[in-house]
Amino acid sequence: MTIGFIGLGNMAKAMIGGILEKGLMAPNEIIGTAATEETRKKVADKFGIQVRTSNEAVAKEADIIILAVKPQYLKVVIADIMDSVDDKKLVVSIAAGKTISWLSNEFEKPVKLIRVMPNTPALVGEGCSAVCRNDLCSDEDYHFVKELLESFGKAYTVPESMMDVVVGVSGSSPAYVFLFIEAMADAAVEGGMPRKQAYEFAAQSVLGSAKMVLDTGKHPGELKDMVCSPAGTTIEAVHVLEQEGFRGAVMDAVTACIEKSKSL
Repeated sequence: MTIGFIGLGNMAKAMIGGILEKGLMAPNEIIGTAATEETRKKVADKFGIQVRTSNEAVAKEADIIILAVKPQYLKVVIADIMDSVDDKKLVVSIAAGKTISWLSNEFEKPVKLIRVMPNTPALVGEGCSAVCRNDLCSDEDYHFVKELLESFGKAYTVPESMMDVVVGVSGSSPAYVFLFIEAMADAAVEGGMPRKQAYEFAAQSVLGSAKMVLDTGKHPGELKDMVCSPAGTTIEAVHVLEQEGFRGAVMDAVTACIEKSKSL
């Protein structure tokens, strides 16, 4: 079994790192290509994988082809590889906005397809990936790809109709969280805390809070109430956030992200 990555950016590197760390594949079972020799060399040196100079070469050799390029480049990439993809190969796309139907039309023939929406916390082994497939993809193929995805975080099966929603709530949402952490840290700095320490306090609080939601299974509102003592500091802060439209702004941001994904 050989896995081929077309595109060796941050997400591809996160995937390769997780796969190798969990021992699911050996370095000599992974090949990849990127637009520049510099990127190819860096990834080969870091992970010990094989690299090729063309998309077509990767597609010919790989049993599983992972399209790890931005949506605007997919049409060109598929044109490069379509003659090298037959009904035995499995194609996995991680591009936002490009549906299985769109991918099938671009290949102009029946192809086993899996669509994945990962996110950047995969870089630290805490990714969240949504997965769906077409009818040509076998259960065995599907479960193997899910296992690969779970090497760098969680992977959940969703209907394809939810993929744009996944982009809004998971794929793009790390950026919202980074803004929140930065804003909290800025306020702490204004209060006199050294910036490095402020980032550590803010980030650890977000990490711990997320873990409480996942580990306890409690509703976020219930966990919020546990922190809000009567006439205390926390409820005062929550009052300001509500007054400033915090939840509405977040909902509007996620909705805008979903709509943008639909338009890609």
